[in-house]
Amino acid sequence: MINVSGGCHCGAVRFRAEMPDPPVPALDCNCSVCSMTGFIHIMVPHGKFELVTGRKSLSSYRFGTGTAEHLFCSTCGVKSFYQPRSHPDSWSINANCIDPPVELAIEHFDGREWEKAAGQGVHQ
Repeated sequence: MINVSGGCHCGAVRFRAEMPDPPVPALDCNCSVCSMTGFIHIMVPHGKFELVTGRKSLSSYRFGTGTAEHLFCSTCGVKSFYQPRSHPDSWSINANCIDPPVELAIEHFDGREWEKAAGQGVHQ
């Protein structure tokens, strides 16, 4: 396991997390929000994640089923992590928001056909 840190562009939101040794499993989703924002998913159990600063800087956005809670910095607009509907016990960290970057093993996920793709055992 490795320890990483990261956060948003302006630095208001900062986190620490523990994740598998590189290459770290990650998902590249083509759903509307992920493709527009360039979000690359790394799932981290809640117990392996710590929000260090920025709780008051986070704003929430929900769409579709409303189950996922997309959290973004209200200052710079960056979504460095969020609560996905597919993994209620984990946070999805944006690999692009980890510093320094880690080596990834990226798998593609068809988020435009979420229910069908999730039924195949791979989730956004």
